[in-house]
Amino acid sequence: MSDKHKPGRTEDKRSKPERLEARLTREQKELLQWAADLEGRTVTDFVVSHAQEAAVKTIEEHTLIKLSREDSIAFIDSLINPPALQPDAPLARAISRYKESMGLA
Repeated sequence: MSDKHKPGRTEDKRSKPERLEARLTREQKELLQWAADLEGRTVTDFVVSHAQEAAVKTIEEHTLIKLSREDSIAFIDSLINPPALQPDAPLARAISRYKESMGLA
């Protein structure tokens, strides 16, 4: 991921060459204005900052794998103590092909 697309990256406030437009109902605009007023921000600043937070959260949800404590323990245990594989099992063959292709065998 390039620096331009890294979550949380901020640019100089004076340098904002990109533009985003949205069409809203009057009720949506009033709601956003009210929320922005409560935070002492402009509607643009309010919308952009909250959209950025939502984008980062969405990206994290789609790129991170979160395991429960029990699942984490089971995963680590399977890495430390892998099950024995039959030499002709599909997974064993795939591992062999991978090792050969990477020059590890």
